[in-house]
Formats: sequence, C-alpha cells, structure tokens
Amino acid sequence: MATSGHHVRHPSLRPFPKSKSFASPRPKSLIYSTSPCSSRGYLALQIQSCAGAAGDVLPKSPPMVEQPGGKMVVELVGAFNELTERMGGALSTSSSSRLLFKSLKLSIPLLQALPFAPGGRPPLSRALSVAFLLADLQMDAEVISAGILREALEAGALTIHEVKSQIGASTAHLLHESLRIRHVPSKVDILDDENASLLRKYCLSYYDIRAVILEVALKLDTMRHLDFLPRYQQLIMSLEVMKIYAPLAHAVGAGALSLELEDLSFRYLFPHSYVYVDTWLRSYEAECKHLIDVYKEQLLQALKADAKLEEIVDGISIQGRYKSRFSTMKKLLKNGSKPEEVNDLLGLRVVLNPQPGDGMLERGHRACYRTHEVIRTLWKEIPNRTKDYIARPKPNGYRSLHVAVDLSEQGKVRPMMEIQIRTMEMDSLAVGGAASHSLYKGGLTDPEEAKRLKAIMMAAAELAAVRLRDLPSANQRGALKINHRNRAFHLLDKNGDGRISIEELREVMEELGAEGEDAWELMQLLDSNSDGSLSSEEFDLFQRQVKFSKLGEKSYIYT
Repeated sequence: MATSGHHVRHPSLRPFPKSKSFASPRPKSLIYSTSPCSSRGYLALQIQSCAGAAGDVLPKSPPMVEQPGGKMVVELVGAFNELTERMGGALSTSSSSRLLFKSLKLSIPLLQALPFAPGGRPPLSRALSVAFLLADLQMDAEVISAGILREALEAGALTIHEVKSQIGASTAHLLHESLRIRHVPSKVDILDDENASLLRKYCLSYYDIRAVILEVALKLDTMRHLDFLPRYQQLIMSLEVMKIYAPLAHAVGAGALSLELEDLSFRYLFPHSYVYVDTWLRSYEAECKHLIDVYKEQLLQALKADAKLEEIVDGISIQGRYKSRFSTMKKLLKNGSKPEEVNDLLGLRVVLNPQPGDGMLERGHRACYRTHEVIRTLWKEIPNRTKDYIARPKPNGYRSLHVAVDLSEQGKVRPMMEIQIRTMEMDSLAVGGAASHSLYKGGLTDPEEAKRLKAIMMAAAELAAVRLRDLPSANQRGALKINHRNRAFHLLDKNGDGRISIEELREVMEELGAEGEDAWELMQLLDSNSDGSLSSEEFDLFQRQVKFSKLGEKSYIYT
C-alpha cells in the first residue's frame, strides 16, 4: 500500500472481499427513504407525537399530510429547524436565518423534480446531507446556503446567475469557487506526491477557504455513497480524495472529516487490507468504547484530587479517542510493526488550563509534567514510548506530551493506550482552524510556508476557517443547541401580526412550486382552535412533531 513516494500505482482491480466486517462507520448520517405515495421522492420526515412539557395537550395520533404542498412545507420546516439547531451559536443574525430559509425554498422544488441518482438516492437527500455536515462544522449561513444549492446547480436546474439574483452574490461566489476546486485534479496528468502537494497548496493559496471546506464536505458525502459506481470510478475518486481532499481537510482544521475521508478511500483502494485492519479493530472496539469512558473518568478524578495540580490549573478536560483504520495501517506498515505493537489504539487527550498571569507558560509546562506523574500512579508506563514534544517541539511548532500505558490487569490482556497531555494553547495550535499542526498534517512541513499559508487562511473569508472545529460530540451538540423554532414561525409570518394566515401558507406553497390550494389541508390539520390561522403555539406543536430519522451519533474522535 503506497500512499507516499514519487508515483502512486493504480491498486488492484480485484473485487471486494466478502466480509461482514467490511462496513465503514458512518457518523452523523441521515436515513432517507421515498414515500410510496409519491414519485417525487419526498424525504423520510417523521411526523410523530412528541412528549411535551407539563400541561401540553398533544394529539393522540400524528397528523397525516397528504397534499404535495403540505409535504413540502413539512420538509422545509424540518430541514430549516435541523440546520439551525446544528448551527447553534453560528446562526447569530436574522439575515442568516432568512438566507437559509430562502435557499431551502428555492432548492426543494427543483431537487424534487430531478431524477434519482444512479444509486437510487433522492437529490434532496444529498443536498441536505452536505448542508448538515457544514452546519455541524459551524460554518456560516452563506457556506451552508451554497451546500444546499450545489446539487441543483450541478444538475443544471439552476445557474450561478440565478443564484446571484435570487439568493445573493456571496453564495454565488462560493458556488463558483467550489466548482473550480472540483476541477483542480484535472490540472495534472499524474497524481504523484509532488503534484498532489502543489495542488493542495494552490487550493489553499488561491481559493476562498470556505469554498475548500464546501468541496471537502461534498467529497465526503460522495465517498459515503460510492458503492453504486463502477470499480474504476471508485478507484479514481478514492485516489483523488486520499491525495488531495483528505489532506486539505486536515489543512483547514477539519480533522474528523479528513480521517473519515482517509478511511473510506482506504476501504476502496485497498479492500483486503481494510478488511484485515477493520476485523482486528472491531474485535477490540466494543470493549474499547466502554473502557475509554472508564479510564477517562478515573484519570479526571485523580487529576482533580491532586493538590499540586490544583495550585496551578483552573480547569481540566479529557477527551476519549480511538484509532482510525487508515492510521492503524500506517502504524502497521511503519518498520513492519505487528498489531500488538500498535500502542495507541485507545487514547485520551488531557487539556489543561493553567492559571492566568505572569509565568502562565511555565505553569502550563509544569502542569503537563505533573499530569504525567499522576498517570504513572494509575497505570504502568511503557518504557521508551514517551514522546516529549513540549521540550522538543516538532518542526511545525506542535507541542504535546505523549505517554503510552499498559492497561492489562489480572491476567487480562488489553490494548495499550496513548495519553496526550497539553495546555489549551497547545491544543488550539494542534486542532484549531488554520493551525500549524493542521497544515503539517496537510502535507506542509516547511515552517515558513506554513506560517505564510496560515496568514492567508486566517485573513480569508472573515476568519471562517478559525471557527472551524471537528465534528462536535453528542454532549457538545447538546450544549450548543438553541431553540430556533420561533425563527421559522417569524419567517412564515410575513406581515408580522403574530399569526400565520391561510394566505401566508398559500404563498409559501406557491414559492415551493405546489398548488396554493394545498394550504387548506395543512391549516385544517394544524389549526387546533379552528380560527383560520396558526398561532406560534400551534405552529410550535407542529414543529415538535416533525423529526428527521437519524443514525446514532459518534461520541468519540478518530485519530
């Protein structure tokens, strides 16, 4: 398996091996299906009764929306609320809400009129999946708007000029830039390491960073649905992703996206090696997920109880992680390692917040080394595995203390665990937006060049890349979630009288390309007091009955 060197040879065209362990994990995916009563491919939005707050009177059975106009309003409201909840604090202005709402209204009828993709997937499913990815990354409304509209643009249902006139120049600019990035691989005849590196630097230097992030999100969605393509197209796409887009994702700080892109590319390029690694890792992971939680809590309590540490830090956070398939294979290939010699299948990352004031840097270093001492009281440290990047930083400025420990106990053999110890400042450089560490992982090892590109990226797109972080965990999502339901109500209540009239419902249905008369059905279903309009309370009850079907969320990070 060669992913470095001067030339990359095409991998074998052998068929995939048959294995139950072959499935790649798909964090943060949505389940979509088509309605049996519709040929237009409505998304599988569940309309269901939800337990409300005390005193709520909820219907015993969910309302059934039959007319196309009502179904499209359901999809519009469901998609808008899902986006705004995922965006959290990134949705800071009413203009951002209007932009997203307007983009959804424009795209939903266009995408529903398009034929399904070769794999049987509705175009609206892809558009919303990309938009949700971007919302999870806390991108701004313009980027998410571009993600919503990109599918319609590629299908020829929409033009850049129409986007500019109906949505705005900024969204049109991002779409134009992302389309240009898509054609970057065609600029070279051979996708060797040197050319791939030049193309990555070209993208980072020349294009809007937000457009790069949009294209990375599009590539990830494509890789998640690659099975229907012929084998040769899977190989071409996977090679481009491995050499260009996965490193680009690292370079802009989207580490979780980069790691999933690497794993999916690995799966298609080297299927037999993937199955070998995947089967081996799966034998550990069921227990590992539980162990990470146990060890994380054990270490956190020990650190909080340490008097010396308490004197010099204001806060401690610990995150659990386990190794991706691709990074595991790289470990195995390095020096011919055996599986049992891979010492960081399990991992914890300790981030310390030293007390502010004079000498804060020195206190941070002392806190890291004191944490190391506490760890040695809990577990057996593996000799010659400690890497002190605090005393000896990497060429790109990366600093952290890495410690490997043996978790075996009472004769039960368990995988070794790596613990990374760093301060908040070190962590921000290691995992934040346009950090030097991200540039290093993206293939930019020259410190001066890293600084130059970092400056370009920091200035670009109103610091969009600076806000970018890895996909938030379930806990982080819960902390960010804000009740945005009133936003949709106010956007539909165009005259601002505090009620949605039948005329306002009819208008939005006509904007969605449906018959305005379909508004009567939806009004009858939702108007509980039969006064001919919808109050904010009636509309809120409706919104809480509209849910997207989702797979379970990932609570751990891959490295």
